[in-house]
Amino acid sequence: MNTPASPAQSPRALLKSLQEQYPVFRDSQPLAIGIDKALLERIPGLEKKVLRIALSLHTHSMRYLRAMEKATQRFDLDGNVAGEVTEEHRQHAAETIRERLKKQAEERRAQQKAAREAQAERLRREKLQQLAEKFSRK
Repeated sequence: MNTPASPAQSPRALLKSLQEQYPVFRDSQPLAIGIDKALLERIPGLEKKVLRIALSLHTHSMRYLRAMEKATQRFDLDGNVAGEVTEEHRQHAAETIRERLKKQAEERRAQQKAAREAQAERLRREKLQQLAEKFSRK
């Protein structure tokens, strides 16, 4: 069941493999502290840097953050309870979610404003063109 990761494996490919192999990743359950060490033991040849990036991608996903926000327990690779999620960690997840949603809303508003301004500029140019055509000498 444990398949070795290739040394040149990308973090996204590794994460996909972890999600296929371990329900704790697939279900975005809160991970046990030190799960990186357990993975390095189970997957020979796994590069620490690739693992670190894959874990970061996973733990910064909205799905994982939402699970952490409500969770009370952490789980190991086999799905066993491996500690508690502290109130501090739940609050950090909630704050990260709030900040990300706020940033997304601000970006959406900026895009909408830019689109409105671009439309207004197009209309202004069309009006100027119409006036120029109307008053040009033929």
